Parts: sequence; C-alpha cells; structure tokens
Amino acid sequence: MKKSAVPFAVLAALLAVPGQAMAQSGEVHFKILGTLVAPDGKIRDVKLDRIGLPAGSQTKANDNFVPTVAIEYFLADSISVETIAGVTQHDVDGRGALAGAGLVSNAKIVPATVTLKYHFGKAGGIRPYVGVGPSYFIFINEKPGATTRTLGATSQKINDTVGAALQAGVDVPINDKGMFVSVDAKRYFMRPLASWRANGVEVLRTRHELDPWVISAGLGFRF
Repeated sequence: MKKSAVPFAVLAALLAVPGQAMAQSGEVHFKILGTLVAPDGKIRDVKLDRIGLPAGSQTKANDNFVPTVAIEYFLADSISVETIAGVTQHDVDGRGALAGAGLVSNAKIVPATVTLKYHFGKAGGIRPYVGVGPSYFIFINEKPGATTRTLGATSQKINDTVGAALQAGVDVPINDKGMFVSVDAKRYFMRPLASWRANGVEVLRTRHELDPWVISAGLGFRF
C-alpha cells in the first residue's frame, strides 16, 4: 500500500461541515473495526555491526489486516479520549543489497494508544474529527528470520517503544438507535531498536523508522 497523506486530505475536506458536535459529556462509543496496519520499517541507523552489512542494505516490514476494537469516552460535547485494542503480526525482510533476505519473523505488536480527539459536525449528522496522542508499542515473541538464522542468529529482539500518533476520521450515523459507521486513519511515528544475537553475543543492532499507517473501518455504537 502506498503511504500517502490521502486519508488525511479527504477527511480534512469534511472539517468544513458546520454545526455542533452530536455527542454529550459522559457518552461512551464502542467500535468494532477491520484494520490495515501498513508499516515502513526501513533502517534509520546502524548502531552495531559485527557481521558486515553490505552497502545499500535496507529493510521493509510487511502489511497486515487485523480486527481491532476502540473505546471512546466524551469529556465534553466535542472532546473525547479514545483507546484501541488489537494485536498485529509482521515480518521484516531485506531490500536493496539485502533483497530477498528474511530478517525478522512473526513479530507481534500491541499498539497501546490513547488519543485526545476534537469532533466537528451537526447533531445527528456526519462527525469528522482529528486527534493526537502518545503510543507505546509492545513487541512480543519476535524471532530471527530465515536468512539471519542461516547466518547464525539464535535470537532476535525489538525493544518496546514510545511514540506518537496523529489521527483523523469520520463517524456517520446509520440509524436513530446509536449505530454508526466509522472510518479512521492514524499515522504513527516510532523509532524502535532491533537486535540480533548469536549464542548470547549481540552481532547486529539497528534503529528503524517503523512509522505505520493504521487505517480502520467498521461499526460503532453509542451508549
């Protein structure tokens, strides 16, 4: 998937919708979503290299589509706090001089995120929003890829990482019972460290621009 600002550009056009926010203070929204997680993963810096990476070495993390849920609490009519829950799994493969190399296998990520959101739109109508907040990516059970195992790597670790997320989206009511369709786009900014070891000795350490786009769509319910 091409990483572009298109989702934000489209949603920004909706911010011109006049009127007051439709939610009330204390209201809770629950969303069930299908989510595309599309990370970058390129090498930003090589911190330690005892294996001699060839010039032009680069990396890329694969995309994944997963179910997620979001819970949102309204602090005021137009201001809310939202958190998401889900687990996504990715491999990291080589690019450039490392093309075809399997470097990381089955890295599971828990993207713990809280965003503060501001909502636009008329009561009962389309409700665009923007948001921003911190994120803490927890990496679980990652392993060396096929190529790094062949070269002698016996373990691999990506450190848990603090980052930030920008968010834009829109909620569209579909009935008068509190059900709505939600479309959401987040761009994360993360700089995790990855480390490979051979029999306990660290042989390679790299910092990466993970920076995933997280694009979601699904149903929401107001309570």
